[in-house]
Amino acid sequence: MGTNSISFLLAALLVLLIFSAFSSGSETGMMASNKVKLRNLSKKSKGAKRALLLLKRPDILLASILVGNNFANILASALVTILMIDYFDGNVLLGSVILTLIILIFSEITPKTIASVHPENFAIKSSWILKGLVWIFKPLVWLTNIVSSRLLKFLNVDPMESASNDNLNSDELRTLLDEHGELIPNQSRAMLSSILGMEELTVEDIMTSHAEIMGIDLNQSIEAAQKVITSSYYSRLPVFKGSIDSIVGMLHLKDSHQFIEALEQKLDVSKILLETTFISQSTTLSKQLNQFQKQDNNLGLVVDEYGEIQGLLTIEDIFNEIVGKFGAAKKELEKEFIQKKDGSVIADGNSKIRDLNNYVGWDLDEDGSKTINGAIIDHLDQIPQENVCLELGLYRIEILQIEENFIVKVKINKKGS
Repeated sequence: MGTNSISFLLAALLVLLIFSAFSSGSETGMMASNKVKLRNLSKKSKGAKRALLLLKRPDILLASILVGNNFANILASALVTILMIDYFDGNVLLGSVILTLIILIFSEITPKTIASVHPENFAIKSSWILKGLVWIFKPLVWLTNIVSSRLLKFLNVDPMESASNDNLNSDELRTLLDEHGELIPNQSRAMLSSILGMEELTVEDIMTSHAEIMGIDLNQSIEAAQKVITSSYYSRLPVFKGSIDSIVGMLHLKDSHQFIEALEQKLDVSKILLETTFISQSTTLSKQLNQFQKQDNNLGLVVDEYGEIQGLLTIEDIFNEIVGKFGAAKKELEKEFIQKKDGSVIADGNSKIRDLNNYVGWDLDEDGSKTINGAIIDHLDQIPQENVCLELGLYRIEILQIEENFIVKVKINKKGS
């Protein structure tokens, strides 16, 4: 063969290797592309629309790319064999080794690495060529798909599943937020994290405890009832006899005038009251928020598995968990937790451990008792005396004040702070 022949063979080999590199890169680019990003880009880019269209049938797309890639590699191997026989004394083995290294480095590793760094860009730019490739190899792909679909059916694999399974669960979304959260403002990131955490938190974690429920006791005076109504920032109040365990109903504040008149005239107030909503303490926050919306209600009493009242939950409690406490609620926290210069915190005994952790940035165990008082009693297995010190994990707790067997004030230090 002459110089023209070897030039032609080398040029053809170069074209095949370039095509092989394109096929390898486009395969990685298309399969690694984030479909959410492509949908966003498709508003301005025809290439993104084309890429999304191709990804609707990943089996056909992959088959077309692989057919083209294998065709290029086999043809390149044939050309190298011809070159080695005609110009290099028939050393086909040497030619195969060299071709393998070239394909591995320049047609596999390099293009796939480039495509994996910017998959969406690679997918958009390669989509118009891939669309033509799918059309060219359509008959051959149709034939191979008949065989492969039978095999996939035998293996119980649905090729359309990858095209439709774009939804992320809460754990995957949380991981995405952790990895790329720096792109989102701090306040928005914290809010998104709280929303995702609603699937794990239950109403027991954020409810107002049994001892702290504010309501109207029918056994007390009318003046006491009026005082509770005027000081309440809830639109509904529980009404009970003697204790919250003897609940009568819920008073809507718009009916408070009628309610007071009924008390003064010693009439039955039950007809004025709304029906009480009871919530299982194991209900997740996300589920309860939906229930509040469906029932057009914003307050309920939390009960345990035996039906005993454990606390009270409002829709505001859930919103505070999502967006953080603000306004009056934030000022209450500032009174509840007093931070000292030495890093210690003076806290109320009935404070929620979760509120303390969120306010100070600590990680006291929240799995057991929900309040500081409960955690101390559970740890000591008895009601402690004043000036008693104990350690809960990394935290040293000093009991400052006790009244009627109830821990009123504590001082908490984190070791090493």
